[in-house]
Formats: sequence, structure tokens, C-alpha cells
Amino acid sequence: MVTKKSVEDSDFEQLLEKYDYNFKKGDLVKGVVCGFEGQGVLVDIGAKTTALIPTYEAVEKGENVEQKYEKGQEGEFLIIRDEDEDGRFLLSKKKVDFAYAWKELEKAKEADETILGTIVNIVKGGVLVEVAGVRGFIPSSQLRAKESELEIGAKLELKILTLDPQQNNFVLSNKKVYDDTVEEARKNIFSQIEQGQVVKGEVVRITDFGAFIDIGGVDGLLPLSQLSWRWIDHPTDILHVGDVIDVEVILVDHDKQRISLSLKNLEPDPWIEAEKNIKEGDKIEGTVTRLKYFGAFVEVFPGVEALLPHSEVIEYQNESKNILQVGDKIDTYIIKFNPADRRIALSIHGNAAMTEQDTEK
Repeated sequence: MVTKKSVEDSDFEQLLEKYDYNFKKGDLVKGVVCGFEGQGVLVDIGAKTTALIPTYEAVEKGENVEQKYEKGQEGEFLIIRDEDEDGRFLLSKKKVDFAYAWKELEKAKEADETILGTIVNIVKGGVLVEVAGVRGFIPSSQLRAKESELEIGAKLELKILTLDPQQNNFVLSNKKVYDDTVEEARKNIFSQIEQGQVVKGEVVRITDFGAFIDIGGVDGLLPLSQLSWRWIDHPTDILHVGDVIDVEVILVDHDKQRISLSLKNLEPDPWIEAEKNIKEGDKIEGTVTRLKYFGAFVEVFPGVEALLPHSEVIEYQNESKNILQVGDKIDTYIIKFNPADRRIALSIHGNAAMTEQDTEK
């Protein structure tokens, strides 16, 4: 005969067997969200009582617990405190997410992947960013833009330089993303580009000696001498950053990874036209473009300069009582014209100069 007491004892033993667990601090357990209370989130992990995720271990500062968690939601949790006298464990969801985030970051670093980070603070010497819930640092030297040009909340494409979960050391680079992209583009460009090609590019930088043109991820140099057939004092006389222009490739140096470009080669050669229109002995009006210690350069045909020697400049100034200046119009005679060498010599006295030239011959 089975007594009531023996049945109750049997039921109690079965109930204990149901909760025969061996959870301890540091264990990763699975559970189901079953409710909320003022201190945080209640989770059923199969223990005698529901476990608790304190608010500070459930959400980031400013986040709402009930917006992030739903009843019935399953997940993995870390036990951060052993069972108390009431049978309740304390759990953390943030630490689990943090650990998984580090693993994903380790994979990204190993694969050299580009990841997206959000700027959370701008500090001396760099920028703090958050990537998948993990905060990292970008040194100033690894930023493409200056700190003053960045804003909190802005997104940056990044690559991981160093990653050490034990030391909580997470350093990233925004510049490396660009450098790697440029390097890939450079390889593609140098495998395809050839001397004589006409390519389209954007003016990205201007210096005293020329302009740098982005021709698809690689900057080629457009020297000052290749800007125009006419004399140009400075590249900004005809170019501005952001201009999109056609240029001819005049040199490809694979060893030094350099490309030289020309703008003037896309224009007709003015010396060819000059040869058709002017000859030795002609009197011609020109414009002074440059003054040097050895003489004055005078544009005698669009894009064609000739040299008026220093002695002729002095003679002109003595006769005219005027000091010759850039921009002045002056009448001269062509005493020597060598289109092959692209040289023209001038004189202010045609007949005398030609007679002296004939005597020398």
C-alpha cells in the first residue's frame, strides 16, 4: 500500500532530479528571457530559481532593457556570481557579446578585412571608435583626415593593426584602408597603362613644379613644362584642384612606379604652324613673356617663344628710353629660325643683323 507521504517524497525527489545542475561562476549557459524586474532581466537557465542579468550587464548606458530584450528570447549568458542563498545566479549578456565580438575581430584581422567603426570620441593624438561593441583607438598617424575634420558619430572604414583581448589593446587604421586600395589600383593601372595613351584624370594636388593627376587610383605627375606650349608661370594659371582633364601618358616607369603626363601634347604643335607662317628676316611684333639675365623671351607666334639677347635688350632700352617689362609689346626681326631645335633668335635691327649674319657666313 502506497501512503500519501511516500508519494510526496517521491515527487520531491523527481523535482530535485529535474534541477540536478552543476552551474558555477564562469560557466557559459543557455537560457530564455522570462521577465523583467527593477534590477534587470530575469532568465530561466534551468536552475531552481530564475537567474538575473543586472541592468549594467544587460545593456549599454542609456539603452532600455525592455526594448533590447523580449520574453521568450533565447540566448547565451555568462554566470558572474554563484548561486546565492535564494538560489539565484547573476548573469552577464554584455560579456558574452564582448567575447564573441573579439572573436569576430580576430577573424577580421587574420583575413585583413575592412570593418566599419563609429567615432565615439576625439582625443589628443587620435580618435576613439566603437566596432561591434568594442572600443578601439586610431592614432593620428593612421587617419586620412585631421581630427578637426572628423565628427562624433561619423562612420569610418578601418583595418585592424593590433588586437590583444588580454591587454584590451585594440588599435586600428583608417589610412591603411586607403593605402591598400591605392596599392591594388596601382597594380591594375601599371599592368594596363602604356606610353601614348590618352586618359582622363582629376587634379588632386598642385605644386610649383606641376600638378598631380589621379588617373584611376594612381597619381601621375603633369610637369609645369607639359602644361601648355605657351609659357606658364604657375600651374594654377590654367588648372584648379578638382578639374577633370584628358592627359597623354608620356612616361611609365615600372621600377619607380611613376607616371608622367602631358597636357600640351593634346594640342597642335605651334612650331609646325610657325614654320609655315614666319621666316628669317621677317619683322614681327611679339609679347615679352620672361626676362632673364641673358635676354628676354618674346612670344612671336601663339605658343612659340624667341630669344632677344641681352645686348639687344640693352640697346632697345637705350633707344626707347623705356625699361623692358613682361607683357610689353615689342617689334623685332627674326635673324635665325631653327624649327628642328625649336629656337628663334631676334634682333631689334633687322637689316644690320642680317648683314652681320651674312658676313659671318
